[in-house]
Parts: sequence; C-alpha cells; structure tokens
Amino acid sequence: MGQRQSHLLQERLSHELYIQADIDTVYYYVTQPDRWPEWQPSCLRADTGFCGSLPAGHRFSEVMNLLGVQIPMSYRVLNAVFPKEFKAVFSSAALDGTVHYQLNKQSDGTLLRHTLDYCTDLQLSGLRARMEQLSTQALGNLKQRLEHPGD
Repeated sequence: MGQRQSHLLQERLSHELYIQADIDTVYYYVTQPDRWPEWQPSCLRADTGFCGSLPAGHRFSEVMNLLGVQIPMSYRVLNAVFPKEFKAVFSSAALDGTVHYQLNKQSDGTLLRHTLDYCTDLQLSGLRARMEQLSTQALGNLKQRLEHPGD
C-alpha cells in the first residue's frame, strides 16, 4: 500500500458470487482492467498498455469516480495465478489498498470471491456505504455480462 498512516480509516469489503461461466472466462475478464469500465460503475477508464490478462508485476492506471470526483489510481499486480487468483495493490490521493479476486471451479460455473481492502485519511461520510453499493453493483454487472454475453 501507499504512504498512509496506521491511524487512518481501514475497511474491508468481501463478497462471494456464483457465476455460471467457465473459470477461464471469468479469470480472463476480471484480469483485464481495460475492460473494467464495462461492468464496474466507478471505473471511468483504465490504461494497461497490455493486451489481455495482466501478469504479476505489471503496472497500470485507472480513473475512478469516487463520490462525484475523478480520482487517478495507480496499480501494481501482486499475484496473477491463472485461473485461481488475481491481486493488485493500488494507491491514489484519496485511497490506498488492494483488490483481490479468488476463483474456484464449482460444478459448471465459478465461485468468485472479491475482497477490497482500503484505507483513507479522508473523512467522507457515506464512503463505506457507497463502496459497498458500488461493489455489489459491479459484481451483479459482472455476473450479467458473463452469463448473458449477448445482452
């Protein structure tokens, strides 16, 4: 994580979601940040400089909408273990943290666990509720896109 102090607000959001899609398909989709704007409502754009799933060590940027403010984010991929895990650390002027996707094959689909850890020194009322809402909406969008790709 970045340069934040230990007395800051630290939060963890974690969700599990069953997606009726092949684990390879889910992994490839969530590990291409340039596709995040297709399903993550807070992601305005991402620039990876790379075609396809990102490898460990790769750096990329994202511009996210946080409570109506555009925030440039910098990322570095910590783990990229096909098709099981993808974890990236991020930093910005507003938030530092990690985003972690863990995937497990389950019958004819994939069980996806999404964990977002973040810390901030900003005193923004409603931030956690908004982050929770955005995460839930993003995962619903992801499920819809992967289960019904033609819609």
